[in-house]
Amino acid sequence: MKRVPIAYLSSYVLSVLGNSIAAIALPLIVLQTTGSVLGAGAVAAATAVPAVLAGLLMGVVIDRINRRTSSVLTDLVSAAAIAALPLIDLFSELNLGWFILFGVIGSLGDVPGLTARDALLPAIVRDGGITAERLLGLRETLGAVALLLGPAAAGTLIVLFDGSTVLWITAASSLAGALTTLLIPHRVGVINPGERDAAPFTGGSWTQLREGWRVLFRSRFLLAVTTLTVASAVVLAALQGLVLPVYFTLVEQPGMLGFVLTALAAGLLVGGLVYTIAGARGRRRAWFVTGLVGTTLGFALIAPLASVWIVFGGAFVVGLSSGLFSSLIGVLMIERVPEQMRGRVLGTQNAVMTAAPPVGIMAAAVLTATVTVYVAAVVLTAVWLVALAVGVFARSLRHLDPVVEQPTGDEETVLSGA
Repeated sequence: MKRVPIAYLSSYVLSVLGNSIAAIALPLIVLQTTGSVLGAGAVAAATAVPAVLAGLLMGVVIDRINRRTSSVLTDLVSAAAIAALPLIDLFSELNLGWFILFGVIGSLGDVPGLTARDALLPAIVRDGGITAERLLGLRETLGAVALLLGPAAAGTLIVLFDGSTVLWITAASSLAGALTTLLIPHRVGVINPGERDAAPFTGGSWTQLREGWRVLFRSRFLLAVTTLTVASAVVLAALQGLVLPVYFTLVEQPGMLGFVLTALAAGLLVGGLVYTIAGARGRRRAWFVTGLVGTTLGFALIAPLASVWIVFGGAFVVGLSSGLFSSLIGVLMIERVPEQMRGRVLGTQNAVMTAAPPVGIMAAAVLTATVTVYVAAVVLTAVWLVALAVGVFARSLRHLDPVVEQPTGDEETVLSGA
C-alpha cells in the first residue's frame, strides 16, 4: 500500500481514538473536578448546538480551501481545546465555566474535521492506488479497533494518572492525527480548479451554503442514504445511551453494558474486514440488502430484551451488518457526491448525524418514563423497520453498481450514477 492511504488511515485512527478517549474521560474529569453530575450534563449540552452549527456552516470553507489543510486545522482546533484545560489548571483553578468554554471551542473542530476527512476520500483513492471498497473497509475496521481500545484506554488512564495528564494524552492524540495528515502531499488535497469553479460560488457564503443544501435535498439518492444513516444513528444512540443502561440496571447487571458495546464494536471490526476483502466482488445491491437485513435481524434480537446473552448476540449482528452497510455507503458517497460540493453536502449530513443521537435518547427516555423500557426498545426497532422499507423499495437505491456510459448531464443522473 502506498504512503498516501497509510497516512490517511493512520490519521483517521488517531482522531477516532482521541475522540473515544475524550468521550469517556472528559465527563469523569468534570465530575472529579466539579463534583457535579449536572455539570457534566451541562458540558455535553453546551457543545451539541455549536457542533451542529459548525458542521452546517464550515462546509463552504472546506469546499474553498485545500482539503488536507482543512483536515489538519480541525484536528489542531480539537487538540488545542483539550490542551488548554491542563494549561489553565497549572495557573488557575479549573471550574465548570472553563470546561464549557473549551468544550464549545473543541466542538467547532469535531464535525468539520469529520467532513474534511470524508471530502478527502476521493483524492486518496485516486492518488493512493487503492480501490474505494478496500479503503472504506479498512477505515471501518480500524475505526472499530479504535472504538474498542478508546474506552478501555480512558478507564486505564483515569486510574493511573490525574485528570490533567489524561487531558494532555488526549490532546496529543489529536495533535498526532494532524501531524500524520501532513504526510499526505499537499497536492492531494487541492480541489481541481475546474470543479471548484463549476460550483456556484457567486454571492455570499449563505448563497453557497444553500446551493449545497439544494443538491442534497433534490437528490433522491442522497435523501434516501441520509434517511438510512440518521435512522441508524437514532436507534443505536437510544439503545446504547438509555435503553440498554436501564435494562441492565433492572436485571442488576450494570457492568454488562460495557461488554455489549464491545460486542457491537467487535461486529463492526469483522464487518469491516469482510468488506475489505470481498467488497469489490459481487453486486453492490446484494451487499446493501445483506447489510440492511442483518441490521434488522440484530435490532430484532435486541428489542425483546429477552436475556443478556441474546442482547449480546444482537449487538454483534448489528455491528457486523453495520460494518458492511457503512463501508458500502462510504463508497457510494465517494462516487456520487459532486466533488465541488462535497464539503457542503457532507457537512450538512454530518451535522444532522450529530443532532440525531440526542433526539433518539430523549425519545427513548420519554417512552421509558411514560410506559416501559421494553416498549421503548420495540418502538426503536419499528423506526428502523421504516428505514429498512426506504432502503429496500427506494428506486434510487436499486441500481448501485457503477455504469460505463457517460452521464447525460441531468443532475439527478449525475448524483445517482444511473
